Amino acid sequence: MIPLHDDNPTQIKPFFTVGFIVASVLVFFYQLSLGPKAGQAFVYQYGAIPAVIFGFESLPPEIQALPASFSLITSMFLHGGFMHLVGNMLYLWIFGNNIEDAMGHGRFVLFYLLCGVLAALSHALTDTGSEVPMIGASGAISGILGAYLLLYPRAQVLVLIPLGFILQRMYLPAGIVLGMWFLLQLISGSASVGQGGGGVAWFAHIGGFVSGMILIGFFKYRSVKFFNPPHRHPRRFEPW
Repeated sequence: MIPLHDDNPTQIKPFFTVGFIVASVLVFFYQLSLGPKAGQAFVYQYGAIPAVIFGFESLPPEIQALPASFSLITSMFLHGGFMHLVGNMLYLWIFGNNIEDAMGHGRFVLFYLLCGVLAALSHALTDTGSEVPMIGASGAISGILGAYLLLYPRAQVLVLIPLGFILQRMYLPAGIVLGMWFLLQLISGSASVGQGGGGVAWFAHIGGFVSGMILIGFFKYRSVKFFNPPHRHPRRFEPW
């Protein structure tokens, strides 16, 4: 199930939602321009490595650019491939603008970064000795999804659902779309315990989502209520 857009209007221009997307895209293409060897070193420089964060290991001096704690932030702007980038930016574009609208530009920046840091720590704490870099904006975006679930669970989201060889477009409440997404993270994360995550930081997603649900009450404007009603009632099905 792939979200395409929501029907939830905003009152402000989502400057920092767009800004985070642009920054992530620019960093990705810079990373590609480095070539395979230098690109890998770049990932180790700025990715969040649990063993380095907790002081069990250290990076070689020639690639250590910043204190290890900074990687909790820098890792959000790196991605492991084109589809990794596109998937994250799609979710950020669809859901991020409403969260920025609900709290304002400055608070949104802090909220996004804080959710990303807490997500990275959630991942790191599941395997403190891991020397594998964690990269991607998924944790921060998961925080946005958690916040969106509490603010706009009845907003309608147009999703693309593969039914065999047919692609069906369907409107579903955000509560169902995001609830199913979070359930998948819980199932996959539980299955990965003791077996490695298969390259996916499931517990970063879980930690980010829960962080967003907790933090949104402190960051949103007081005038913004929880569980807002849907904006409109579109047709539930649309032809592809």
